[in-house]
Amino acid sequence: MEDTFVFQWSVIRSLLSILQWWAFNVTVIIVNKWIFQKLDFKFPLSVSCVHFICSTIGGYVVIKVLKLKPLITVDPDDRWRRIFPMSFVFCINIVLGNVSLRYIPVSFMQTIKSFTPATTVVLQWLVWRKHFDWRIWASLIPIVGGILLTSVTELSFNMFGFCAALFGCLATSTKTILAESLLHGYKFDSINTVYYMAPFATMILALPAMLLEGNGVLEWLNTHPYPWSALIIIFSSGVLAFCLNFSIFYVIHSTTAVTFNVAGNLKVAVAVLVSWLIFRNPISYLNSVGCAVTLVGCTFYGYVRHRLSQQPSVPGTPRTPRTPKTPRSKMELLPLVNDKLEDKV
Repeated sequence: MEDTFVFQWSVIRSLLSILQWWAFNVTVIIVNKWIFQKLDFKFPLSVSCVHFICSTIGGYVVIKVLKLKPLITVDPDDRWRRIFPMSFVFCINIVLGNVSLRYIPVSFMQTIKSFTPATTVVLQWLVWRKHFDWRIWASLIPIVGGILLTSVTELSFNMFGFCAALFGCLATSTKTILAESLLHGYKFDSINTVYYMAPFATMILALPAMLLEGNGVLEWLNTHPYPWSALIIIFSSGVLAFCLNFSIFYVIHSTTAVTFNVAGNLKVAVAVLVSWLIFRNPISYLNSVGCAVTLVGCTFYGYVRHRLSQQPSVPGTPRTPRTPKTPRSKMELLPLVNDKLEDKV
């Protein structure tokens, strides 16, 4: 009886963790799109900078003031040799995600971000000379096919937004791969990742945001009919982006890697549906089919990697590299707004 109760509570806790993760993730995406489209605040660098500032403050409060998470100590030299390069790629990743969201619908952006597994495998193969089992390559076929079908049939296609999303995938893949070498020896969770990387990301992005968007932001403040209420929404998106890290941390420790992978892909479907209900961007039948094929392909890719990671290695045969790490470890290195593989957040 007691075992049954423990099992039921474990299932309930996993379900609750997934639901709150979905809620925070989808809300952050929708609020960001609302800022760009409804508030007419067309400054993705500034939005990203607000997210980094809120995350910097939030990370300090959680770890130093409230002491809800223990601080993982990092050597001062490692902060510049290891954390700073990671923060630079991390900053590019977040900025490109917001830039793509500025120009293309949520549904298209989320589908393109699902291309991350393919870019990760290809990067490792081309640059790091990693070799993969043929089943890994086969599992990428539906992902690539779904992305192509979605791109060709997208009714609101924008080349700049498409390229930003695609390069965002490359940035996510690069960050995931570099994490194994640069962060070797440090077992970061999502909160400590934010604590160390968000200040560097703020420092990196603050000056470009002021130079490129400063005048536009001032003009927007002077012309917008309700600037203060709009600013509250903008800064609220930053607070929600930081809260997303707690939801990621909770779901990682409450679910298995397989459940996490499936839930991550279903989350994309939820984000696409909610965004369509709110913004009513046109989606053709073939476009929705392409999105569905991509998500099924991502789920299949995660399943194949999990099965291969469970197989014992045979002497004399090359093992499938464990980079990128399992979705559980990968998401711990994807704080702030994107989620999905994270990515991207």
